[in-house]
Amino acid sequence: MVKALEGVRVLDFGHVQAGPTATQLLAYMGADVIKVELPGRGDITRIQLRDVAGADSLYYTMLNSNKRSIAVNLKSANGKKVIEALARRSDVAVENFGPGVLDRQGFTWERFQELNPRLIYASVKGFGPGPYVDCKAYENVAQCMGGAASTTGWEDGPPTVTGAQIGDSGTGVHLVAGILAALFQRERTGRGQRVEVAMTDAVLNLCRVKMRDQQRLQRGPLGEYPNRVFGDAVPRAGNASGGGQPGSALRCAPGGPNDWVYVIIQPPSWAPLMRLCGREELIEDPRYATPEARLPHIDECFSIVEEWTARKGKFEVMRELNAVDVPCGPILSMKDIYEDRSLYERGYLVELDHPTRGRYVQLGSPINLSDSPVEVKRSPLLGEHTDEILSWLGYGSEEITELHKEGAV
Repeated sequence: MVKALEGVRVLDFGHVQAGPTATQLLAYMGADVIKVELPGRGDITRIQLRDVAGADSLYYTMLNSNKRSIAVNLKSANGKKVIEALARRSDVAVENFGPGVLDRQGFTWERFQELNPRLIYASVKGFGPGPYVDCKAYENVAQCMGGAASTTGWEDGPPTVTGAQIGDSGTGVHLVAGILAALFQRERTGRGQRVEVAMTDAVLNLCRVKMRDQQRLQRGPLGEYPNRVFGDAVPRAGNASGGGQPGSALRCAPGGPNDWVYVIIQPPSWAPLMRLCGREELIEDPRYATPEARLPHIDECFSIVEEWTARKGKFEVMRELNAVDVPCGPILSMKDIYEDRSLYERGYLVELDHPTRGRYVQLGSPINLSDSPVEVKRSPLLGEHTDEILSWLGYGSEEITELHKEGAV
């Protein structure tokens, strides 16, 4: 079966997380992704947070499935020639280096245009044009400067970053959207173009409802927030969604760190919730009967529900609440998810064999296309496909041997 991006070749200069997130998704959709790595070391994540001596770390394997690896020394004249040859035969180049790093190697946007006017040059940067454009950004920096941390956590606690990698992986997903749009436009114009996504911009885009609330706050307190006092900025609101439907994480049995369930009280939910909790008398009680009446003491409402959830396991709570159409979700630990056989059965968690680290679990594609199913493959060893790619570029066996001897590859 033909894959959605079959025939699209991606020159992947990405490292760590943001760039590799984008290129892995493209690889899952069928693109031929050639990962360019430094000889002898490769992507720094190959050795970061290692759990198996001498093997690529899970950090690397989780972000580089379905790719080929070529090891090239960009400081070598002949190494640069290899990259130039690849650029001429590629459709997309992706990089997430710090400001100016690839430019200093001679591979500017203008140079790529000279080599291949159809090439799409996609970059992840920490910040967009402005006072911070030359500053470096990491995941938590992007979360803090993109508005996420100031609105996450508890009212009386410090700003908090989320465990979801919205700065790195979130930006990578945004970059994919830009790359696909540029490929589509190229079908009409024949020209490549620059695609750039700033990490802080991507984080702010994911926080757009908080920007909504910042403007609403200028006209008065945010009634759906649990906060009692409002300043001049959107506050941290614990586990409240801020979306108009009150929700809270409630304790479940037996009381472990992840024995919680998130419950939302919609207007139609109140009556079935009170029946489950054995508090039918509150269904028509004027102090609780309407959303407006409940809002001033919503914490008390959730305490009533928690008296019921605390006696049951989180999955039992989920079954009973779903049976009466009450929106809820148990708090799933990474262990819960790792051991969820249904995720393996539908191919979102995949067990793979790796030549040096052995068997490991890899995430599949979160994007499903009916005519382009994903076959998840292991990440490449460093430079595993170097000779194969050089041969495809037209280098002879003696030339390849010489490139290895001089350290160009």
